[in-house]
Amino acid sequence: MRSSDDTPFLLLLLLFFFTFIAPFSSSQPQHHSHFIKHTLPHNSNPPHPYIEITRPLTFTNLTTPSCSLPLFTYNFGNTYGLPPVSVPYSPPFNCSWTHVVLQFNASCKGEQYDRIAAVWLDGAELLRTSTAEPTDDGIYWTVTKDITKYTSILVKENITLSVMLENLVNDIFTGIYHVNVTFLYYDVKNVTGIKLDNYVDNGISMGVSKLGSSLGSDDRPADLVLPISANGDNGLWFRIESELELFGQGVVIPRNTIKAVMEIYVSFHGNDEFWYSNPPDSYIQMNNLTTKRGHGAYREVLLKIDDYLVGSLVPFPVVFTGGINPLFWEPVVSIGAFDLPSYDIDLTPFLGLLLDDKAHFLSLGVADSVPFWLVDGNLHLWIDNSALPCQVHAKVLDYGTPMFNIERSSSFQGLDGSCEIDMRRKSKVSGWVNSTSGNLTTIVSRELKFKNKIKFYLNGTEKRVKQNVREKTVVSVLSDTGITISQTTMKKIYPLSMTTRNLPSSENDTILMLTDLVHEWRAKKSIGGLSISLINRQKCSGGMVVQDHDVLFGGATTQQTYSYRDEVGCYSRIILATNATLINDTASSLCAASL
Repeated sequence: MRSSDDTPFLLLLLLFFFTFIAPFSSSQPQHHSHFIKHTLPHNSNPPHPYIEITRPLTFTNLTTPSCSLPLFTYNFGNTYGLPPVSVPYSPPFNCSWTHVVLQFNASCKGEQYDRIAAVWLDGAELLRTSTAEPTDDGIYWTVTKDITKYTSILVKENITLSVMLENLVNDIFTGIYHVNVTFLYYDVKNVTGIKLDNYVDNGISMGVSKLGSSLGSDDRPADLVLPISANGDNGLWFRIESELELFGQGVVIPRNTIKAVMEIYVSFHGNDEFWYSNPPDSYIQMNNLTTKRGHGAYREVLLKIDDYLVGSLVPFPVVFTGGINPLFWEPVVSIGAFDLPSYDIDLTPFLGLLLDDKAHFLSLGVADSVPFWLVDGNLHLWIDNSALPCQVHAKVLDYGTPMFNIERSSSFQGLDGSCEIDMRRKSKVSGWVNSTSGNLTTIVSRELKFKNKIKFYLNGTEKRVKQNVREKTVVSVLSDTGITISQTTMKKIYPLSMTTRNLPSSENDTILMLTDLVHEWRAKKSIGGLSISLINRQKCSGGMVVQDHDVLFGGATTQQTYSYRDEVGCYSRIILATNATLINDTASSLCAASL
């Protein structure tokens, strides 16, 4: 890790490479995107923190925990290929609580790749996270996540908490990840300014964001959460190796279920870690390239009930801390790297299919994928406890055969050229549920637009990627007379722009890589006249000298702006980091101009 005093030296180094080495560049492009840092000798410094920028939890600032429950302590050394580490869980005795926070503390010292990790409780995933790449001095970080929506599991006794983190330690990769997991329990029902059902979590998924206790039954946690997960030998996630694979399990849901939402966790690895920059197979074959990062840049996670496609998503392109340029991600990591988003798909219109006392197979797959993806899900169910099972009835009114269109085009001359993918999916499903709340019809309308364009220049040594994902989902609940009781609109936009230029040297097989990245998470959730808005944007620029996958040295700058607004207030934060040093970090709770 280098200090800001190195900046003039690094700029001169980049100029030297650009002036004297670029003209002698080889014709074969490099398509590496994942690297590990090598630190230069320097004076010993104390370990320092890494952070992911997000909004602080409101209720943690207004009250102290009712109780704290340390659950898990483990040193993840040679754990590759081993099952998760598990410990028993029971809720704390004689503790009054309404909210629960998961606190994931980690530290590491030495040299190590970034690793994927997850926390499950009774088979349900609570947190998908990844590690930072350490330094010789050592680093540490904390992930804090509101897990109140899993209350139906958190109240159980004598169940199992499992943590998975596959790591490899040898003479080169010396870093051991030290992990502690603690649950913090808060009682906020009597705290001024907070209602039990009136809070907003700080996750970027905004999947369980609350807009007020008057806005419907989904303001409260589900009555039952059923994991759709694996057996645990290789983790409780499903490992998807190809586009043909579907993994899931059969479930029988209670007959008095009145609402169902599938929450999906997903991450991408191996040859698909940078799926959004993968060229088509024709480009690879035409140029006799050896890379297996192909199959184009379109990916979509598909959810099925039996043989019916009932939902899909294009995930936010989270960049892990060894990705693109690892110098971008110190000490501020990329959006979602420490708390990967989960994604919600409302299945309430399909309860007419599920409420028959029979097992139905819920499965997950990834369209056009190459090895490998890690996916699993949690089925959240709301129950009419005032009704007998035989008193709740449901019917699917319209399966809403989705409109799907994808267009691909490419034009290449040797290693230069471009390829483009445009995809659009549109659907509208509806169904009614008759319970003690009345006969209510739920209509889910969704439109998803995906566009990706990749261009190669300078004999394939310069690559530009532009991608944008737009999703709009409207969930309407109507009475039996057709009156709209509630309508929730969620909009998400994920723009990404990346340019990488490789300037190979004839000596020592080193390459100078110059990279620019801009990516962003925009989301807005509206119910009636109330709304929550979030804009989270990072702009990164830098250069590094690499040998194979090793970063020998370099420099980088990362700028991040985070802006959040709801009906209660605002939160914003501006960050500037250069060469692993925070230059500026300004936070505010004042409301400025509208988002």
